[in-house]
Amino acid sequence: MVVSSCSFTWISPCLSHKIKNLLHSNDLPRNTATSYSKNIFCAMDATSSEESHCQRRPLLLGIGALTVNLQPTTSLFAQEIPNKYRAFVDYTDGYSYIYPSDWKEFDFRAHDSAFKDVLLQLQNVRVRFIPTEKKDIRDLGPVEEVIPYLVKHRFAAPNQRPTIYDMQERSVDGKHYYTVEYVLASQNYSSASFATIAIGNGRYYTLIVGAVERRWKRVRDKLKVVADSFKLLDI
Repeated sequence: MVVSSCSFTWISPCLSHKIKNLLHSNDLPRNTATSYSKNIFCAMDATSSEESHCQRRPLLLGIGALTVNLQPTTSLFAQEIPNKYRAFVDYTDGYSYIYPSDWKEFDFRAHDSAFKDVLLQLQNVRVRFIPTEKKDIRDLGPVEEVIPYLVKHRFAAPNQRPTIYDMQERSVDGKHYYTVEYVLASQNYSSASFATIAIGNGRYYTLIVGAVERRWKRVRDKLKVVADSFKLLDI
């Protein structure tokens, strides 16, 4: 499915109002591209819930990628990790994904985990989550209604022009995931990304993996593997 940046207008007023009520500003903070030094693990203006999470996050940094070796491996991690990828498994926060084996962990503001290319720092993956009373991503609406709203109003900054190239829905072990491929263009800079969103464990999870747009054709397939690997774990 290909959707241009003009296609946001076909969301019905009723559905748009519904999504706004479900995804108010406190529930879906905008994506940010600010990274901090290795000694800073959370933003200074974090909310109380973010602070409590950040206090224990340093214990996960550096060992998260090894968790798969410390816990009973699932069939996914025993059999399905592609060559030149590694698995990140967070049994405490209930999610997992794979990332290129030559990437390194880094601190990305307000995110729970993040990895980046050693040489190309704008080529990275990061995951964040927030509390929600919803049980499943489908509770927000169908993928063709929810994704355009999110890309335009949550992922894009005011000075960025969003364009959606593809939207997909998948189901794994009874859990549902929405994935979108999109570009955010501004006057001086354009980025391309995949975002995978899911709801489980009383949390709304967002994984974003991307790169500068000029490199997208070369790295797209590599990064799509990361986006498609995101899975929720029961906690």
